Amino acid sequence: QVQLVESGGGLVQPGGSLRLSCAASGMRFSINVMGWYRQAPGKQRELVADITREGRTNYADSVKGRFTISRDNVKNTVDLQMNSLKPEDTAVYTCNAVAYGFGKRYDYWGQGTQVTVSS
Repeated sequence: QVQLVESGGGLVQPGGSLRLSCAASGMRFSINVMGWYRQAPGKQRELVADITREGRTNYADSVKGRFTISRDNVKNTVDLQMNSLKPEDTAVYTCNAVAYGFGKRYDYWGQGTQVTVSS
């Protein structure tokens, strides 16, 4: 069974930092892209950042310069270092992995981890 296991969420004060981690297991195919999405109450899910297996990164404008995404292709993990957190960053953060094999696309999602930025 394919699983994405997330960790690192929690409560942090504005200006603080958190690191989210996600470990993928049970993958049949190599993961092309890993990323983090978030969804705040009453809002649509949005892409925060993603990273290809070659290391090419993509960030939402709202987090550029504050968040850093990284991955380990051997361990099938992806991390999101979040610095200078703002209350607007409060959301459920979900890990995503995209793999391709035999002409098909496979999308996998974690359960989500709550990040709350509040004083």
